[in-house]
Amino acid sequence: MKNGKRTPPEMWGPSLQELQKRLGITFHDVSLLEEALTHSSFVNESPSSGQADNQRLEFLGDAILDFIVGEWLFLRYPDAREGDLTSIRAYVVRTESLAELARELDLGAYLRLGRGEEASGGRERPANLCAAFEALVGAIYLDQGIRTVRSWLHHLLESHAQEIDAHRETKDAKSLLQEYTQGKLHVTPSYRIIREEGPDHAKVFTAQAIVGQEIWGEGTGTSKQAAEQAAAAAALKARRTRSKA
Repeated sequence: MKNGKRTPPEMWGPSLQELQKRLGITFHDVSLLEEALTHSSFVNESPSSGQADNQRLEFLGDAILDFIVGEWLFLRYPDAREGDLTSIRAYVVRTESLAELARELDLGAYLRLGRGEEASGGRERPANLCAAFEALVGAIYLDQGIRTVRSWLHHLLESHAQEIDAHRETKDAKSLLQEYTQGKLHVTPSYRIIREEGPDHAKVFTAQAIVGQEIWGEGTGTSKQAAEQAAAAAALKARRTRSKA
């Protein structure tokens, strides 16, 4: 509850009621949810509204996410080393990953934006979606405590567990390929981005893994680093296939 206030359910707007159903959470203080969805551009253009933007809640939610995601990974991978857990957590809480979770919840449709931010595609901007998701986590924590936010986040993480597992299996592909090529050929692989496709907020990159002058693998990803990892994984898979032939 914020500042000791309770907002009666009958005063909640239908859009926020719909969002709460989507979240599976009913806020005691809906002003926290409103704040989590308020971009700084809205406050800058409407200073008389008295509305706070979501930056403070974003700060809080970021810290809570680091803790709860770290806890979930610690329990899920009991044999993983500290560096491995840190790397996977960085993947889970990166801007692109949190923006995708925000899209699944349709948070963009509920954001309060200034006119300029709205006109420039702010509802789909990954940074805005990521910030809204982090702020939402902070709002849930303040409204209902750590148990509720933990349960809610664990449910989301479990729904993406296979994707996270797959990332864990491939995340060190570049390191593994380098170990292989240096050990067998005394050569360090290099990477080349050969293609960028899609709008700015949803880019897809294609990379090639090159050993010597030969292309060993090709892969795609939503960032250059992810594309390079995919290319390295493809190169390793091709080597394994050849060795079995």
